[in-house]
Amino acid sequence: MTSLATRRVITTETPWVRNTLIAIALVFVLLFLVLPLAAVFTEALRKGLGAYLEALKEPDAWSAIRLTLITAAIAVPLNLVFGVAAAWCVAKYEFRGKAFLTTLIDLPFSVSPVVAGLIYVLMFGAQGWFGPWLAAHNIKIIFAVPGIVLATIFVTFPFIARELIPLMQAQGNDEEQAAIVLGANGWQTFWYVTLPNIKWGLIYGVILCNARAMGEFGAVSVVSGHIRGQTNTMPLHVEILYNEYQSVAAFAVASLLALLALVTLAIKSVVEWRHEREMKLAAEAPPERNPGATS
Repeated sequence: MTSLATRRVITTETPWVRNTLIAIALVFVLLFLVLPLAAVFTEALRKGLGAYLEALKEPDAWSAIRLTLITAAIAVPLNLVFGVAAAWCVAKYEFRGKAFLTTLIDLPFSVSPVVAGLIYVLMFGAQGWFGPWLAAHNIKIIFAVPGIVLATIFVTFPFIARELIPLMQAQGNDEEQAAIVLGANGWQTFWYVTLPNIKWGLIYGVILCNARAMGEFGAVSVVSGHIRGQTNTMPLHVEILYNEYQSVAAFAVASLLALLALVTLAIKSVVEWRHEREMKLAAEAPPERNPGATS
């Protein structure tokens, strides 16, 4: 067991420097995070709870909420499959074009979401590359739900892969190779060896991916067409209400997005706490004794 002295964090800063840094951080968090968040809920409830609930009961608001949840429910599982596959490929194998694949995974981080939306318009719009064929077969992607889902998938697909790649690279291939030597097939190796080792990173990546999917604005704004009751997600609905000077309704929907963000943050904190607790218990567990050794 480590002593109390070894657990202390040794710093070279004087107390006033440390306290000043802490004060600056707290003031920054208060001014740029806590106060704006409090302002959202204050404005949403400015005319009372009845007006707040009435704004959320409005049919267009329900349609925006439903579309946001449907989009996230489609995009996150697809990115889960892609993220695991891409991370496995990058971390476990050496092949020609590996660096190029890693660059493609990072592409949505460097491309503006608005540009991503314009790319889909260029491909699937009425005057796009596949537009005439889609129109001839009565398939609608742009200004419809499929375009919103595609844009959301594009801007969110790096999150899970980027959480898993460094984790799987650090773990190496030893346990998977041992499982294969013992007779396990590929699926058994993944399910019983790889997945338990990456579960916390996977959950963390899914949480981040879901948060971005529900809050995406730029790419979805380009491909949605802003059709009220049909192609407006919650962020787009907030913009429309605010532009129409319906501030209470706009902040009511915005507060719901903020609540979803807070729930996501709470889940993230729980996941991090459980992961740290599991790591601590594993580190403090006594080593297994050799059954063949004499006492």
